Amino acid sequence: MKSIISKTMILVALAATVLSFSTGFGGEGFELFLNNKVMIQQFGKQIDAVSNLRLDQSSSNDQLSLKYYHCGRTGRNRIVSIRDGQNKTVKEWHFNDAGTVMNFNVKDILSLKKTNNNTLQLYYSSTELPNGRLLTNIIVGNNSVAKK
Repeated sequence: MKSIISKTMILVALAATVLSFSTGFGGEGFELFLNNKVMIQQFGKQIDAVSNLRLDQSSSNDQLSLKYYHCGRTGRNRIVSIRDGQNKTVKEWHFNDAGTVMNFNVKDILSLKKTNNNTLQLYYSSTELPNGRLLTNIIVGNNSVAKK
């Protein structure tokens, strides 16, 4: 009997140790891809950090893809929007509730730069996140490649 209890305690301790090193299950987060290459990936406590993504004309034929996770589920009534330097929405994409990936063309974003301000902001909102969340600053420049 002592042997069974000892083995059970060792198993519980081992499981607790393994789980303490894993990332949380089903937390909120997002991944932003450029042509299926991960550019930004933020989950849990990192989600409020805002990264910069640089795009230029050389990436105009590329595609951005966004996956946003609400505790392991896909959001409902999803909207991805671009805002200018005055926090004014200049473009929106609406996505249905099916599928997890939201795709949009880089050329659609590059066409929005109308002033000398090179920074646009990418926002996500849904029924689960009605006030929206700033995901990244998009810096529209003349560099030769898109980069994080």
